[in-house]
Amino acid sequence: MNRPTLSPWPYPLWIGHRGAGKDAPENTLVAFQRGWSAGFRMFECDVKLSADGVPYLLHDATLDRTTNARGGVEALNWADLAALDAGGWHSDVYAGEPLLRLDALADWCLDHQASMNLEIKPVPGHEAATGAAVARAAQALWAQVDVQPLLSSFQVHALQAAQQAAPELPRALLLDRLWAGWADAARQLQVVGLVVQHRLIDQALVDTARRQGWRMLSYTVNEVAQAQRLLQLGLDGLITDRMQLPTQV
Repeated sequence: MNRPTLSPWPYPLWIGHRGAGKDAPENTLVAFQRGWSAGFRMFECDVKLSADGVPYLLHDATLDRTTNARGGVEALNWADLAALDAGGWHSDVYAGEPLLRLDALADWCLDHQASMNLEIKPVPGHEAATGAAVARAAQALWAQVDVQPLLSSFQVHALQAAQQAAPELPRALLLDRLWAGWADAARQLQVVGLVVQHRLIDQALVDTARRQGWRMLSYTVNEVAQAQRLLQLGLDGLITDRMQLPTQV
């Protein structure tokens, strides 16, 4: 049996985690600006859906860690979210930095020709709605460019909804463990790649992915030795918090 051909891969090797990793407040516009200044040309971010249907960037299901508010986000409209300070938790210099809408990020990406890995990060119970909404938004926002954003998620139901809403957009399955049936799920989702926690990756897993024609990416790679090991395995993308790491490997 012939081995499947690897999918075309227009993305850079190095990917800034949530914009600029630890160097700026994650998932804010200033983080992407900071990562761009550090030399990154592709970025990862987390996309949620506000209660009134606006895709925006936030990792957690609560506001406590990365804003000046507390509590869950599932019932908040965009107007409420837009009023929050999403930068002061990081350092005083970023106080007042707002949460970022996906459409504003797309405008910045198009201006800079930056590539994106959009992680669909639904609050529990909203997997399908978030997956579909993010996929439709990405499809429309990046309609005029050749390199489409890569959609990824740990949530199979979110990726299934994205697949149905915008089947032409590339998808990747995120894995923090190799759970039973993950490969079957990846095949059904028709993914172009896997995004895997770096400690799980070995030659056998890379070989499994290559046999399926999947690209291999890893998160979150912050040490020189980690990066060197993964590069020797032939990975296609390394997501990092450390903006200086590419120059150290």
